[in-house]
Amino acid sequence: MGLTNNAKVYLEAFYSGPKKIQDLTAEEARQMMSLAPVPENVEVPPVAKVEDRQIPVDGGEITARIYTPSGQGPFPLFVYYHGGGWVLGNLETSDAGCRLLAEKTGRVVVSVDYRLAPEFKFPVPVEDSYNALCWARDNASQLNAIAEDIVVGGDSAGGNLATVMAILSNDNNGPTITAQALIYPVTNLDFTSPSYEKFADGYGLDRDLMIWFGEYYVNNEEEFNDPLVSPLLYENVNALPPAIIVAAENDVLFSEGVQYQEKLEQAGVEVKHTIIEGSIHGFFSNMVIFADETKATVDQIANYLKTVKTNVSN
Repeated sequence: MGLTNNAKVYLEAFYSGPKKIQDLTAEEARQMMSLAPVPENVEVPPVAKVEDRQIPVDGGEITARIYTPSGQGPFPLFVYYHGGGWVLGNLETSDAGCRLLAEKTGRVVVSVDYRLAPEFKFPVPVEDSYNALCWARDNASQLNAIAEDIVVGGDSAGGNLATVMAILSNDNNGPTITAQALIYPVTNLDFTSPSYEKFADGYGLDRDLMIWFGEYYVNNEEEFNDPLVSPLLYENVNALPPAIIVAAENDVLFSEGVQYQEKLEQAGVEVKHTIIEGSIHGFFSNMVIFADETKATVDQIANYLKTVKTNVSN
């Protein structure tokens, strides 16, 4: 259907600057994002309680933001990883989406502020993410949550990390993950899929920008083929939990989301692939502009998790 009007307005603003993000350093890109004006009169989704907690990791601490939904609990868990190409993004960029997820899914959402590349290259963001997942399980009673029912999710690079968490939990007999909720996830850093050709330039996440992210994240060319970087290359997918993949229609990552869906299906894993029509990559971290798309995504995830829960309990 092409682009929505909101997407067109966003892209016009995105490309209005003197330089593209991939022409900046990571620090310059973060500074540019921090200088963006904060919209006023934004409707913040309601949530019963929000608090920040510190999680110990190798070499320090990271922050997790805990969103507790309305009700008595204990609630199942949803461990969330924000997008930003492992280089950008933080707890604030996914705040509105996480609030919606907590209330709509009835889960305690643990949003993880993993350390970023290039200061902390692979595997540090993966290790931070797994530490946070184990922390959520181990501290479930403190969080009024259920340790044995964890959904992992995230957008873009966060969707990548969520899938990698499912892999690590399977390989290491880790926390019990009942489902993956992946919003336009990165599943394969080879930059050659059909959607990389179709949406290479002009749709926000350019092909060159994705390469910029990838090169900041990995230490060498060989790591692009590591399943913990490119989870589409993981062989034992039949052991992974069910997944919902929410795709943006106009996105360089579209094809690899479909490829991950097909790989899970062929292995007998339950998976649902859904498309937000007319949308572009990054809408979930731009609630101000893409409120309808973000709400539709959360509704899709919440509805899917209801069916997964039934399957698990049976």
